[in-house]
Amino acid sequence: MFNSAAEPEQDSPLKGIRVVELGSLIAGPYAASILAQFGAEVIKIEPPGTGDPLRKWRKLHNGTSLWWYSQSRNKKSLTVNLKDANGQQIVRDLVKTADIVIENFRPGALEKWNLGWRQLSEVNPSLIMVRVSGYGQDGPYASRPGFAAIAESVGGMRYLAGYPDRPPVRAGISIGDTLASLYGVIGAMMAMHHLKQNNGKGQFVDVSLCEAILGVMESMIPEYGMFGHIRERTGASMPGIAPSSTYRTADGKFIVIAANSDSIFKRFMLAIERPDLADDSELAQNDGRAARSEELDEAIEHWTRARDLKSALQILENAAVPASGINTAEDVYNDPHFRARGMIEEQQLADGTDISIPGVVPKLSESPGGTRWLGPQLGQHNNELLNGLGFTQSQIEELQRNGVI
Repeated sequence: MFNSAAEPEQDSPLKGIRVVELGSLIAGPYAASILAQFGAEVIKIEPPGTGDPLRKWRKLHNGTSLWWYSQSRNKKSLTVNLKDANGQQIVRDLVKTADIVIENFRPGALEKWNLGWRQLSEVNPSLIMVRVSGYGQDGPYASRPGFAAIAESVGGMRYLAGYPDRPPVRAGISIGDTLASLYGVIGAMMAMHHLKQNNGKGQFVDVSLCEAILGVMESMIPEYGMFGHIRERTGASMPGIAPSSTYRTADGKFIVIAANSDSIFKRFMLAIERPDLADDSELAQNDGRAARSEELDEAIEHWTRARDLKSALQILENAAVPASGINTAEDVYNDPHFRARGMIEEQQLADGTDISIPGVVPKLSESPGGTRWLGPQLGQHNNELLNGLGFTQSQIEELQRNGVI
């Protein structure tokens, strides 16, 4: 069994990699969080006094966000005023020792503080810099502010979310941020490989939130480019792919059934006692089923409404048909599979309070990631990191008095 809570010290895949994180909230910091989970030393730069706004987002415990403890696990906190010349010099000194910088400011902000790609690559030619922004580092929209909600709208995702007779809805999480984070990590890993193959030459990775959305929009662009077809909101169903939808059960719950491959469809129809549909040659392949999707959905819902969720799931599991209820946070928290896979980690805060956080993804058999500590206190590692840069205790105290750290 994989254990995502294992201590990733000895065989961590990113052991020895130093990452400097500039930015706040989700898109850049979540990318850095993934690297930290797999052993990179991530130094998070935060504004003195206030820190990352994520520290105050959503549910708080003793004034600190539970989200913070999870997303900032394994990171070191260093407070630096990026608008101060002395603070900028501290960052440049850190970057000399870094492998990767991750930032998610609006394009041009770091350049104003003498911390842009040109300035940082001069002090460290091998540097890899991941730059996450709403629209990318260039183009007509580059200077616009952009959050996940905007990116999801610009990239086409929001238009497709929801039911056709209602306004578009959000996915329930800031999916634009997390997708951009994942692309940032992928880009950093590819750039590290390129570095090894090209005599240590660094580069920057330009990640746009709206492009991260567009990149996963399946056939939306080819369908419009060739046929002028505009995808529309379809609620729980998947147009052109059948059967795959959400159905109500006898106990007022919902079951999601995805039986859209040819062999699974036949097993599914036999499981719900519709051999006539299982043997219908017009339904043997997806194009035929898609043309009769309303008929199929009616037959399926007739079956699900006669059974409670648990009974329906058991029948479909026995027939090897992909199906699930729609889990709440409580369902996920208590799910035995997630528990067995180490995806609900039980940790403890400094005051002894228990906290549960998501486990680490992906699972590596020989060099697993894990949680070494939860999100740090603001400036917790100031002395450690500044001492490592050669600052004396009196110099550190002076920086504090001057508001630099």
